[in-house]
Amino acid sequence: MKWLRRPSWFALLLTLAGALLFIRLGVWQLHRATEKEDILRRYAAAETAAPRDFAAVALKPPADAFARVGVHGEYLADRLYLLDNPKHDQRGGVEVYAPLRLRNDDRLLLVDLGFLPGNGTDQSPQLPPLPVAMQELHGLYLPPPGVGYEMGGNALARQTRWPKTTVYLDIAQVSADLGRSLYPYVLSLDPDPGAIYVREHTLDFSAMPPARHRAYAFQWFTFALAAVVILLVLHRRRPASPSDRP
Repeated sequence: MKWLRRPSWFALLLTLAGALLFIRLGVWQLHRATEKEDILRRYAAAETAAPRDFAAVALKPPADAFARVGVHGEYLADRLYLLDNPKHDQRGGVEVYAPLRLRNDDRLLLVDLGFLPGNGTDQSPQLPPLPVAMQELHGLYLPPPGVGYEMGGNALARQTRWPKTTVYLDIAQVSADLGRSLYPYVLSLDPDPGAIYVREHTLDFSAMPPARHRAYAFQWFTFALAAVVILLVLHRRRPASPSDRP
């Protein structure tokens, strides 16, 4: 290539290392996009799947699937927890959780009743009474919401009135607050058009959906190409000026 000066080994190695790093990052982003799309497909399939035996997944939920289960039990109707999380509604609101005493079982199951929209004020929404009779419930057996950064410590232990409000939900803290053992996951009830609660079975990938992973992958691949182009531009032979000619 007469138009290209021979680059130094250092320039070649630096460009190769940078390009390989950018390509690796791009491939990783594509892999993450594929992973999340697979999770979304399995999640959607679980919503219409036949209910599984709860005892089979209660203590060891499947790591590669979302289990839809059916349970029988009675609500502890006076022991409600409100997760202050206005992600569904611009007016704010709370996600409501209720412990369920299963039939012939000492361990409690925390039930996600759904999201209750706010009323535009700082006051908690009015909660409808829960049934006190034995209930047959169906829903997805899901990990509890992440606790995030626990500012201020355990808020449940400082409250004496029910329902109790928290900005994060920790199964261990709820268990200690109730003085009873809890199952590790929560039951997210199936959608019910007649319920006052908003029940949307969605995974929160809004911060980083699969499409954004692919956009970042394109960006990393562009950086790899740019590293090669910069090497070529910096080592391009310049046309000889009249003063350089014999």
